Amino acid sequence: MSEQLLFFATLVVKKLFNMKIKPYIPDFKFAFEHFCIHAGGRAVLDELEKNLQLSDWHMEPSRMTLYRFGNTSSSSLWYELAYTEAKGRMKRGDRIWQIAFGSGFKCNSAVWKALRTIDTSEERNPWIDEIHLFPVDVPKNHLGLVNYIGFPF
Repeated sequence: MSEQLLFFATLVVKKLFNMKIKPYIPDFKFAFEHFCIHAGGRAVLDELEKNLQLSDWHMEPSRMTLYRFGNTSSSSLWYELAYTEAKGRMKRGDRIWQIAFGSGFKCNSAVWKALRTIDTSEERNPWIDEIHLFPVDVPKNHLGLVNYIGFPF
């Protein structure tokens, strides 16, 4: 059954029978190959990884952006996209979901579709000079308060 149909069926059952059931959370990995989630902090990334049932591979661009650049606000999404491109993961036709959060209850998202496969040798990219060093293992107790060079933010 498709993700949309499962979501709709859950919604109908809940409304028609006034049942208290959890809403169906679609498997977004069927819709998107890549995720760029605002790297506002480790706790945000951990919760989204858990609730969207994403893998370490899907979360890698966000976690490495937080590790290398810290919380750069909305620009973190573009560093994450650049990370994915520098790793050579972006292929023609791939779909990317960018999810950003602001203060309070603000949330925004955008969906992109790659028009071409990225040739990493031809691209200007903020990661390209040391992409071979990533990913790094970030200990669970790492709070993201010190960047990868060791300078405090």
